Amino acid sequence: MQAPPLPIRSIHHIELLVGNAKQASFYYRNSFGFDQVAYAGPETGNRDMASYLLRQGNMHIILSTPLNPEHPHSEFLKLHGDSVLDIAFEVDNTDTTYKNAIERGALNVREPKITGNDKNGKIKSAAIRTYGDTVHSFIEKGNFSGTFLPGFEPFAIKGKSTGILFPDHIVGNVEDRKMDYWVNWYKSVFGFHKFASFDDKDISTEFSSLRSTVVADQNETIKFPINEPAEGRSKSQIQEYVESYGGAGVQHVAFLTGDIVDTISLLSEQGVEFLEIPDTYYDSLLDRVAPIDEDIDVLRKLGILVDRDDRGYLLQLFTKPVADRPTLFYEIIQRKGCRGFGKGNFKALFESIEREQKRRGNLDL
Repeated sequence: MQAPPLPIRSIHHIELLVGNAKQASFYYRNSFGFDQVAYAGPETGNRDMASYLLRQGNMHIILSTPLNPEHPHSEFLKLHGDSVLDIAFEVDNTDTTYKNAIERGALNVREPKITGNDKNGKIKSAAIRTYGDTVHSFIEKGNFSGTFLPGFEPFAIKGKSTGILFPDHIVGNVEDRKMDYWVNWYKSVFGFHKFASFDDKDISTEFSSLRSTVVADQNETIKFPINEPAEGRSKSQIQEYVESYGGAGVQHVAFLTGDIVDTISLLSEQGVEFLEIPDTYYDSLLDRVAPIDEDIDVLRKLGILVDRDDRGYLLQLFTKPVADRPTLFYEIIQRKGCRGFGKGNFKALFESIEREQKRRGNLDL
């Protein structure tokens, strides 16, 4: 059942729990080009966590590390490794948004609470649980005029920008036969609607397959694809993720860019590793997607994928996992009218992922 939309305004930030936030900040600055903007930790009054705020375009990422083994987030890290904890939303009224979500069946993580009450003002936030141990925070900024959130103080270190603008979509992997449950959860709790869906005929290779449904808010600026494994000859990438992660969680975040050739070139120069696309993919590319503005030889060199729908085309490429566990990775995407997710690239993408699975010894398990 689709409920009336929750009054959320936008994605406020994405928070990752990591084993060493100071080193992770260095990596995201020097590889992905984020600016470090602010810091929260013992020196700013937070005795339990160290957090670094990164920004590029309208994309905000918080990297956080618990500072003692008894902290609940230490158990999260032990189970899941470096990964997304929180997809946080900005709202006009935390109390109302939280109350509506709970009444619609959401599970409480943190009841509405005021933080910060000094010269910079205060905010009110709350949080609910979504798939796995992932949470959604609701943040009401009110009259707060400080650095992003209470407890953060300016700590600026520039990164080399790579042209990332904001999150295009955020993908969750869930256990087998749980996709419909979470799609219906977003419809009934958030009032999201089904934006697109793909079955194992759309997303499959000789060895493995998956099913995916995309839910979106009423403005279709927030889009969450939900994936589940489907039966195949070998272990699918979704099942590998669920086993490596220890349950359901965020598989990847897609970063929108206005010039993917420039972005991928800079990211590659700065050490970001991407999936390898075979040369044969480009032999019939123009027959499939019709004329495009970009030079095919440049796309071939960089491994950039292209797909088209009735509104235009998109260009995309996926990083390898950014930690040793084969879990979290990123997508770089540029849209030229296309509203899809690269359906025509699913087979090439899956085959590239399967080559990485085989190298890890996980494809045939």
